[in-house]
Amino acid sequence: MLLVGACSGEFPQSSLHPTADFGEHIDRLYRTIVWWALGVFVVVESALFFVIVRFRERRGSPEPKHVHGSTLLEVGWTLAPAVVLIFIAVPTIRTIFRTDGAPPEGALQVEVIGHQWWWEFRYPTYGITTANEMHIPVGRPVTLVMTSADVIHSFWAPKLGGKRDVMPGRTTRITFTPDSAGVVFGQCAEFCGESHANMRLRVMVDDTAGFAAWAAQQQTIPPPADSLTGLVQAGLQAFRVVRDPANHSCIACHAVQGVSLGVLGPNLTHVGSRATLASGILPNTTEGLTRWLRDPPSEKPGSLMPKVDLTDDEIAALVAYLQSLQ
Repeated sequence: MLLVGACSGEFPQSSLHPTADFGEHIDRLYRTIVWWALGVFVVVESALFFVIVRFRERRGSPEPKHVHGSTLLEVGWTLAPAVVLIFIAVPTIRTIFRTDGAPPEGALQVEVIGHQWWWEFRYPTYGITTANEMHIPVGRPVTLVMTSADVIHSFWAPKLGGKRDVMPGRTTRITFTPDSAGVVFGQCAEFCGESHANMRLRVMVDDTAGFAAWAAQQQTIPPPADSLTGLVQAGLQAFRVVRDPANHSCIACHAVQGVSLGVLGPNLTHVGSRATLASGILPNTTEGLTRWLRDPPSEKPGSLMPKVDLTDDEIAALVAYLQSLQ
Protein backbone atom coordinates (compact mmCIF):
# COMPACT_ATOMS: atom_id res chain seq x y z
CA MET A 1 0.00 0.00 0.00
CA LEU A 2 2.87 2.38 0.77
CA LEU A 3 4.41 1.76 -2.64
CA VAL A 4 1.08 2.30 -4.39
CA GLY A 5 0.53 5.51 -2.44
CA ALA A 6 3.98 6.75 -3.38
CA CYS A 7 3.11 6.43 -7.07
CA SER A 8 0.24 8.91 -6.87
CA GLY A 9 0.59 11.90 -9.17
CA GLU A 10 -1.64 14.18 -7.09
CA PHE A 11 0.21 16.29 -4.54
CA PRO A 12 -2.09 19.18 -3.59
CA GLN A 13 -0.40 19.63 -0.22
CA SER A 14 3.01 18.06 -0.70
CA SER A 15 6.04 19.90 0.67
CA LEU A 16 8.22 17.89 -1.73
CA HIS A 17 7.19 20.01 -4.71
CA PRO A 18 7.88 23.60 -3.55
CA THR A 19 6.77 26.57 -5.64
CA ALA A 20 8.46 29.34 -3.62
CA ASP A 21 11.98 30.10 -2.43
CA PHE A 22 11.08 29.45 1.22
CA GLY A 23 9.81 25.98 0.38
CA GLU A 24 12.88 25.30 -1.75
CA HIS A 25 15.20 26.13 1.16
CA ILE A 26 13.30 23.72 3.40
CA ASP A 27 13.20 21.03 0.72
CA ARG A 28 16.94 21.34 0.09
CA LEU A 29 17.67 20.98 3.82
CA TYR A 30 15.31 18.01 4.07
CA ARG A 31 17.00 16.19 1.19
CA THR A 32 20.47 16.92 2.62
CA ILE A 33 19.51 15.44 5.99
CA VAL A 34 17.89 12.43 4.33
CA TRP A 35 21.14 11.66 2.50
CA TRP A 36 23.14 12.01 5.71
CA ALA A 37 20.64 9.79 7.54
CA LEU A 38 20.83 7.23 4.73
CA GLY A 39 24.62 7.16 5.02
CA VAL A 40 24.44 6.64 8.79
CA PHE A 41 21.84 3.91 8.29
CA VAL A 42 24.04 2.07 5.77
CA VAL A 43 27.12 2.25 8.02
CA VAL A 44 25.29 1.13 11.17
CA GLU A 45 23.33 -1.65 9.51
CA SER A 46 26.43 -2.89 7.64
CA ALA A 47 28.38 -3.04 10.90
CA LEU A 48 25.49 -4.82 12.57
CA PHE A 49 25.21 -7.35 9.75
CA PHE A 50 28.99 -7.96 9.82
CA VAL A 51 28.96 -8.59 13.57
CA ILE A 52 25.98 -10.94 13.32
CA VAL A 53 27.65 -13.01 10.59
CA ARG A 54 31.26 -12.83 11.79
CA PHE A 55 30.62 -13.61 15.43
CA ARG A 56 27.65 -15.94 15.17
CA GLU A 57 27.70 -19.02 17.35
CA ARG A 58 29.18 -22.10 15.66
CA ARG A 59 29.10 -25.72 16.72
CA GLY A 60 32.14 -26.54 18.81
CA SER A 61 33.30 -22.95 19.13
CA PRO A 62 34.76 -21.97 22.52
CA GLU A 63 32.99 -19.56 24.84
CA PRO A 64 33.81 -16.03 23.66
CA LYS A 65 35.95 -13.73 25.73
CA HIS A 66 34.01 -11.35 27.96
CA VAL A 67 34.91 -7.70 27.42
CA HIS A 68 33.98 -5.10 30.02
CA GLY A 69 34.25 -1.64 28.46
CA SER A 70 36.44 -0.16 25.75
CA THR A 71 37.56 3.45 25.99
CA LEU A 72 38.42 3.55 22.29
CA LEU A 73 34.98 2.30 21.21
CA GLU A 74 33.13 4.54 23.66
CA VAL A 75 35.00 7.63 22.47
CA GLY A 76 34.41 6.59 18.87
CA TRP A 77 30.66 6.12 19.09
CA THR A 78 30.37 9.39 21.02
CA LEU A 79 32.42 11.49 18.60
CA ALA A 80 31.01 10.00 15.40
CA PRO A 81 27.39 11.12 16.04
CA ALA A 82 28.68 14.51 17.20
CA VAL A 83 30.53 14.97 13.91
CA VAL A 84 27.41 13.97 11.96
CA LEU A 85 25.30 16.45 13.94
CA ILE A 86 27.81 19.21 13.22
CA PHE A 87 27.56 18.53 9.50
CA ILE A 88 23.76 18.62 9.78
CA ALA A 89 23.80 21.78 11.92
CA VAL A 90 25.67 23.84 9.32
CA PRO A 91 22.99 23.71 6.56
CA THR A 92 20.24 23.85 9.20
CA ILE A 93 21.50 27.12 10.70
CA ARG A 94 22.09 28.52 7.22
CA THR A 95 18.47 27.70 6.28
CA ILE A 96 17.14 29.30 9.48
CA PHE A 97 18.84 32.60 8.65
CA ARG A 98 17.74 32.44 5.01
CA THR A 99 14.08 31.96 5.93
CA ASP A 100 13.87 34.28 8.94
CA GLY A 101 15.35 37.52 7.65
CA ALA A 102 13.78 40.94 7.26
CA PRO A 103 11.28 41.33 4.39
CA PRO A 104 12.92 42.71 1.24
CA GLU A 105 12.02 46.16 0.00
CA GLY A 106 8.89 46.17 -2.14
CA ALA A 107 7.42 43.03 -0.56
CA LEU A 108 3.64 42.72 -0.68
CA GLN A 109 2.27 42.70 2.87
CA VAL A 110 -0.78 40.58 3.62
CA GLU A 111 -2.32 40.54 7.09
CA VAL A 112 -3.58 37.08 8.04
CA ILE A 113 -6.09 36.67 10.88
CA GLY A 114 -7.09 33.19 11.98
CA HIS A 115 -10.67 32.64 13.16
CA GLN A 116 -12.58 29.54 14.21
CA TRP A 117 -12.72 28.19 11.48
CA TRP A 118 -11.80 30.46 8.58
CA TRP A 119 -9.03 32.76 7.40
CA GLU A 120 -9.22 36.52 6.94
CA PHE A 121 -6.79 38.22 4.54
CA ARG A 122 -6.22 41.97 4.48
CA TYR A 123 -4.14 43.95 2.00
CA PRO A 124 -3.32 47.29 3.69
CA THR A 125 -1.73 48.75 0.56
CA TYR A 126 -4.86 48.13 -1.51
CA GLY A 127 -7.57 48.49 1.13
CA ILE A 128 -8.83 44.97 0.38
CA THR A 129 -10.30 42.47 2.85
CA THR A 130 -11.21 38.95 1.75
CA ALA A 131 -11.50 35.47 3.21
CA ASN A 132 -10.05 31.99 2.70
CA GLU A 133 -8.61 32.73 -0.76
CA MET A 134 -5.42 34.76 -0.93
CA HIS A 135 -4.20 36.26 -4.20
CA ILE A 136 -0.50 37.06 -4.63
CA PRO A 137 1.66 37.91 -7.67
CA VAL A 138 4.28 35.51 -8.98
CA GLY A 139 7.89 36.64 -8.68
CA ARG A 140 7.22 39.29 -6.02
CA PRO A 141 8.24 38.83 -2.35
CA VAL A 142 5.25 38.40 -0.06
CA THR A 143 5.24 38.90 3.71
CA LEU A 144 2.41 37.44 5.75
CA VAL A 145 1.84 39.22 9.08
CA MET A 146 -0.24 36.81 11.12
CA THR A 147 -2.27 36.83 14.32
CA SER A 148 -5.36 35.08 15.71
CA ALA A 149 -8.72 36.43 16.79
CA ASP A 150 -9.43 33.55 19.17
CA VAL A 151 -7.28 30.42 19.71
CA ILE A 152 -3.92 29.19 18.41
CA HIS A 153 -3.96 28.28 14.72
CA SER A 154 -1.13 27.44 12.33
CA PHE A 155 -0.86 28.71 8.76
CA TRP A 156 0.47 26.05 6.41
CA ALA A 157 0.62 26.11 2.63
CA PRO A 158 3.18 23.30 2.11
CA LYS A 159 4.28 24.22 -1.40
CA LEU A 160 5.12 27.77 -0.33
CA GLY A 161 7.06 26.98 2.83
CA GLY A 162 7.03 25.94 6.45
CA LYS A 163 4.13 26.36 8.81
CA ARG A 164 3.83 29.25 11.24
CA ASP A 165 1.82 29.38 14.45
CA VAL A 166 -0.90 32.03 14.45
CA MET A 167 -1.51 33.14 18.03
CA PRO A 168 -3.83 35.61 19.77
CA GLY A 169 -2.00 38.64 21.11
CA ARG A 170 1.16 37.92 19.13
CA THR A 171 2.37 38.55 15.59
CA THR A 172 4.31 36.05 13.52
CA ARG A 173 5.71 36.53 10.03
CA ILE A 174 6.73 34.51 7.03
CA THR A 175 8.27 35.85 3.82
CA PHE A 176 8.50 34.01 0.51
CA THR A 177 8.65 34.64 -3.22
CA PRO A 178 6.43 32.39 -5.36
CA ASP A 179 8.15 31.26 -8.54
CA SER A 180 5.26 29.79 -10.52
CA ALA A 181 1.61 30.70 -11.07
CA GLY A 182 -1.19 28.39 -10.00
CA VAL A 183 -3.32 27.41 -7.03
CA VAL A 184 -1.61 26.38 -3.79
CA PHE A 185 -3.65 24.52 -1.19
CA GLY A 186 -3.21 24.90 2.55
CA GLN A 187 -4.94 24.54 5.89
CA CYS A 188 -4.68 25.14 9.61
CA ALA A 189 -2.06 22.78 11.03
CA GLU A 190 -2.80 23.28 14.75
CA PHE A 191 -5.83 21.62 16.32
CA CYS A 192 -8.19 24.49 17.08
CA GLY A 193 -11.58 22.96 17.77
CA GLU A 194 -14.46 21.08 16.25
CA SER A 195 -13.98 22.12 12.61
CA HIS A 196 -10.19 22.26 12.60
CA ALA A 197 -10.07 19.87 9.63
CA ASN A 198 -12.39 22.21 7.70
CA MET A 199 -10.20 25.30 8.18
CA ARG A 200 -8.76 25.25 4.68
CA LEU A 201 -7.31 27.94 2.46
CA ARG A 202 -6.19 28.54 -1.10
CA VAL A 203 -3.42 30.77 -2.36
CA MET A 204 -3.97 31.95 -5.91
CA VAL A 205 -0.59 32.81 -7.41
CA ASP A 206 -1.38 35.12 -10.34
CA ASP A 207 0.84 36.59 -13.01
CA THR A 208 1.51 40.32 -12.61
CA ALA A 209 -1.34 41.40 -14.89
CA GLY A 210 -3.74 38.92 -13.32
CA PHE A 211 -3.00 40.14 -9.79
CA ALA A 212 -3.40 43.77 -10.84
CA ALA A 213 -6.76 42.96 -12.43
CA TRP A 214 -7.90 41.07 -9.32
CA ALA A 215 -6.86 43.93 -7.01
CA ALA A 216 -8.66 46.48 -9.18
CA GLN A 217 -11.81 44.35 -9.21
CA GLN A 218 -11.70 43.88 -5.41
CA GLN A 219 -11.48 47.66 -4.93
CA THR A 220 -14.74 48.29 -6.76
CA ILE A 221 -17.81 49.20 -4.73
CA PRO A 222 -20.94 47.02 -5.11
CA PRO A 223 -23.88 48.67 -6.89
CA PRO A 224 -26.04 50.86 -4.60
CA ALA A 225 -29.20 49.31 -3.21
CA ASP A 226 -31.53 51.52 -5.27
CA SER A 227 -29.98 50.18 -8.50
CA LEU A 228 -30.80 46.54 -7.72
CA THR A 229 -33.87 44.84 -9.15
CA GLY A 230 -35.76 41.57 -9.06
CA LEU A 231 -34.37 38.61 -7.14
CA VAL A 232 -31.13 40.44 -6.30
CA GLN A 233 -33.09 43.27 -4.66
CA ALA A 234 -35.12 40.70 -2.71
CA GLY A 235 -31.87 39.05 -1.63
CA LEU A 236 -30.53 42.34 -0.27
CA GLN A 237 -33.71 42.78 1.75
CA ALA A 238 -33.37 39.24 3.13
CA PHE A 239 -29.72 40.01 3.94
CA ARG A 240 -30.82 42.99 6.05
CA VAL A 241 -33.72 41.32 7.88
CA VAL A 242 -33.37 40.83 11.64
CA ARG A 243 -34.96 37.53 12.56
CA ASP A 244 -36.55 37.29 16.00
CA PRO A 245 -36.43 35.98 18.64
CA ALA A 246 -32.68 35.24 18.36
CA ASN A 247 -31.94 38.51 16.50
CA HIS A 248 -30.14 36.60 13.77
CA SER A 249 -29.31 38.64 10.70
CA CYS A 250 -26.67 38.53 7.98
CA ILE A 251 -25.68 42.16 8.55
CA ALA A 252 -24.89 41.48 12.22
CA CYS A 253 -21.87 39.33 11.35
CA HIS A 254 -20.88 40.02 7.74
CA ALA A 255 -19.53 43.14 6.07
CA VAL A 256 -20.57 44.23 2.59
CA GLN A 257 -19.20 47.61 1.57
CA GLY A 258 -22.00 50.16 1.54
CA VAL A 259 -24.45 47.76 3.21
CA SER A 260 -23.14 46.42 6.54
CA LEU A 261 -20.15 46.52 8.89
CA GLY A 262 -20.24 43.11 10.58
CA VAL A 263 -16.88 41.72 11.73
CA LEU A 264 -17.66 38.31 13.25
CA GLY A 265 -17.87 36.50 9.91
CA PRO A 266 -16.05 36.71 6.58
CA ASN A 267 -16.25 39.91 4.56
CA LEU A 268 -18.71 39.27 1.72
CA THR A 269 -18.13 42.39 -0.38
CA HIS A 270 -16.88 40.35 -3.34
CA VAL A 271 -17.91 36.85 -2.27
CA GLY A 272 -19.34 36.12 -5.72
CA SER A 273 -15.83 36.22 -7.20
CA ARG A 274 -14.46 33.48 -4.95
CA ALA A 275 -14.10 29.87 -6.05
CA THR A 276 -15.19 28.25 -2.79
CA LEU A 277 -17.32 28.75 0.31
CA ALA A 278 -16.89 27.97 4.01
CA SER A 279 -13.07 27.76 3.93
CA GLY A 280 -12.97 25.67 0.79
CA ILE A 281 -15.35 22.87 1.75
CA LEU A 282 -18.06 23.83 -0.78
CA PRO A 283 -17.85 25.12 -4.36
CA ASN A 284 -19.13 28.65 -4.85
CA THR A 285 -22.03 27.61 -7.03
CA THR A 286 -25.78 27.98 -6.76
CA GLU A 287 -26.02 24.50 -5.26
CA GLY A 288 -23.14 25.12 -2.86
CA LEU A 289 -24.57 28.43 -1.65
CA THR A 290 -28.01 26.89 -1.22
CA ARG A 291 -26.64 24.02 0.87
CA TRP A 292 -24.66 26.42 3.04
CA LEU A 293 -27.53 28.85 3.66
CA ARG A 294 -29.97 26.06 4.41
CA ASP A 295 -27.97 24.50 7.26
CA PRO A 296 -24.41 25.74 7.93
CA PRO A 297 -23.70 23.53 11.00
CA SER A 298 -24.50 20.36 9.06
CA GLU A 299 -21.93 21.32 6.41
CA LYS A 300 -19.32 22.56 8.89
CA PRO A 301 -19.71 21.19 12.44
CA GLY A 302 -19.30 23.84 15.10
CA SER A 303 -19.87 26.68 12.66
CA LEU A 304 -20.70 29.93 14.42
CA MET A 305 -23.15 30.68 11.62
CA PRO A 306 -26.44 29.27 12.95
CA LYS A 307 -29.18 27.50 11.08
CA VAL A 308 -31.88 30.06 10.36
CA ASP A 309 -35.38 29.12 9.24
CA LEU A 310 -35.25 30.52 5.72
CA THR A 311 -37.89 29.80 3.12
CA ASP A 312 -36.88 28.44 -0.28
CA ASP A 313 -37.72 31.82 -1.81
CA GLU A 314 -35.51 33.64 0.70
CA ILE A 315 -32.62 31.26 0.05
CA ALA A 316 -32.97 31.70 -3.72
CA ALA A 317 -32.99 35.49 -3.29
CA LEU A 318 -29.94 35.43 -1.00
CA VAL A 319 -28.08 33.22 -3.47
CA ALA A 320 -28.83 35.66 -6.29
CA TYR A 321 -27.68 38.62 -4.18
CA LEU A 322 -24.45 36.98 -2.99
CA GLN A 323 -23.59 35.83 -6.51
CA SER A 324 -24.03 39.41 -7.71
CA LEU A 325 -21.27 40.58 -5.35
CA GLN A 326 -18.48 40.24 -7.86
